[in-house]
Amino acid sequence: MRIEEILYTQGFGTRRVCAGLVQQGFVRVGEATVGDPGEEFEVQGLRFTVQGTEWAYQEKAYLMLHKPAGTECSQKPSTYPSIYTLLPAPLRQRPNRGAVQGVQAIGRLDQDTTGLLLMTDDGQFIHRMGSPKHHVPKVYEVGTKHPIDRSQVDRLLAGVVLDDDPKPVRAAACEAVADLHLRLTLTEGKYHQVKRMLAAVGNRVETLHRSCIGPLALPEDLAPGQWRWLEAEQVEALRNARAGQPANRVDR
Repeated sequence: MRIEEILYTQGFGTRRVCAGLVQQGFVRVGEATVGDPGEEFEVQGLRFTVQGTEWAYQEKAYLMLHKPAGTECSQKPSTYPSIYTLLPAPLRQRPNRGAVQGVQAIGRLDQDTTGLLLMTDDGQFIHRMGSPKHHVPKVYEVGTKHPIDRSQVDRLLAGVVLDDDPKPVRAAACEAVADLHLRLTLTEGKYHQVKRMLAAVGNRVETLHRSCIGPLALPEDLAPGQWRWLEAEQVEALRNARAGQPANRVDR
């Protein structure tokens, strides 16, 4: 593939801008500066540098973000900064035919909720992970206002009725880790679901953190606001995730 096309697919600007980056000597492959926008390279495993920024070619971008509190999962935030400001420009500018440019968050977390968020520019992967029929489990660490008792755990497992749906909503798993710490696994994604479920059993969410999606756990060394590429095996494990499957961790 031509180097200018490679830069374009990776989000470094329009084709004209990418050609200009090459012509001005801002692009290096290995130790060599590339001066011809038409020079071709094998993209598999290709690593290059643009204006000092090291980059690895990715046909599709798959990444995890540790969402910090006080951020919104929106391209046009209303009150708090957008999570997209935490990403480098190429990830926000990757071309996407007939869609919004750049990677998109798979689902949303409230501004005060922290934890694991997946992002990609692969529309099929977004649909797969967000589809209700696949029931990909998500684990939440819930800090509660009141101590958790056995009856609350039992009711969450049996199912509670929310105000917008007569059908009970059940936790796939529920564990009182400590008096004020509940670990809750859900396979649905209703609006403010965790907060509403806790309210339905007479408690209140004080803090909320998503620690796992399917087999993928948020790495302990990924600080709030940081992001990381997903490995191929992590993406494949997420594609195959189903409710009830054993959680064979593929975190890094």
